[in-house]
Parts: sequence; C-alpha cells; structure tokens
Amino acid sequence: MNELTWVKSSYSTNEGGECLEIAPTPHAIHIRDSKHLTGPTLEVTPTTWTEFLRTVR
Repeated sequence: MNELTWVKSSYSTNEGGECLEIAPTPHAIHIRDSKHLTGPTLEVTPTTWTEFLRTVR
C-alpha cells in the first residue's frame, strides 16, 4: 500500500486533547488516534464516513 496522507481534525488544538486523524483514499477512510501514530487504525467506506459525519453534526 502506498503511504497514506494523514490529516488532523480542524477542531484539534496543540494542547494534546482527544484528536483524530483521517487518511482518505478513493475506497476507504482510514482513522487513527493522533497520539498513537503507530497504533491501530480503523477503516470505513466513504459512504459510512459520510453517514457518520451527517449523524454527529
């Protein structure tokens, strides 16, 4: 797999709170904890991610 480009949430601050990073690709949205860069990741479909965002807004 090619290297993913991770993007931190626009709601994140530099104070070390709970932050998510995502790495969107055409077929999946990869999600990780920004404090644990080598830890586990979650992968969801773009449709699932869109529904999640719609729900939490």
